[in-house]
Amino acid sequence: MAKCIISGFADEIADRLDEQLATLAKLNVHYMEMRNVNGRNFTDYTPAEAKEIKRQLDASGVRLSAVGSPLGKIGIEEDFAPHVDRFKRTMELAQIMETAYIRMFSFFIPDGKDPDEYKNAVLERWFQFQEYAKGSGIILLHENEKGIYGDIPRRCRTLLDAMDWDTVRGIFDPANFVQCKADTLEGFRLLEDKIVYMHIKDAIWDTGKVVPSGQGDGHLPEILGQLAGKDFCGFLSLEPHLETGDIAVGGPEKFTIAHKALMDILEKLDVEIA
Repeated sequence: MAKCIISGFADEIADRLDEQLATLAKLNVHYMEMRNVNGRNFTDYTPAEAKEIKRQLDASGVRLSAVGSPLGKIGIEEDFAPHVDRFKRTMELAQIMETAYIRMFSFFIPDGKDPDEYKNAVLERWFQFQEYAKGSGIILLHENEKGIYGDIPRRCRTLLDAMDWDTVRGIFDPANFVQCKADTLEGFRLLEDKIVYMHIKDAIWDTGKVVPSGQGDGHLPEILGQLAGKDFCGFLSLEPHLETGDIAVGGPEKFTIAHKALMDILEKLDVEIA
């Protein structure tokens, strides 16, 4: 039987950690994907500050499903050395937080340029990430995102095929694929053996507007049904984006709407929910 663990970007509930944790408790959600906390990106915290956040999470019975980092969200032609330093700090923070996953990206491509021309440059940078992470117990998760090299399924597959399974795996974000005019069912068929983690948001094909799960063109019920049929055991991380369609604090109400939409889908499937 499939077992799905519910998580979410709690910074879309509120800026403050205590308010994030309060809403997660009301929804009986025991994991979060940490991106911004108390008004700062988590990757900007010091190890000592991260240990204090970990203490607060432990007291609330909440763990991290992943560090929702911005790593790889710089231009492919930008200086890479400072980004490597940030990556190494994030690795340390992930270990403090006792999470196995760091969410990452594959670099923004210059406007008007063919992303395929940057394949070797992207892979070279990801090989450096991978080499540093080997043996650490941390798995680097590549997320499909608008404007980066891995914005469509084919290029996601190219990157993931080049990496070691023990260190690099994939996140599947249906809404991001919809916004890139990529069919999510075809994309899932291409990538399903590389996917260990789902971002849960949906979007309208014509406008790109983000909507609750099952209300857009991301085929979330079908994809989650296929995962259930394959006895998927992993995280479904809510990323509502219901306030502006992008990163924003939508508040407890909108996060709850997104949570209910996902739970309504899962209730119709043979899925054990953690």
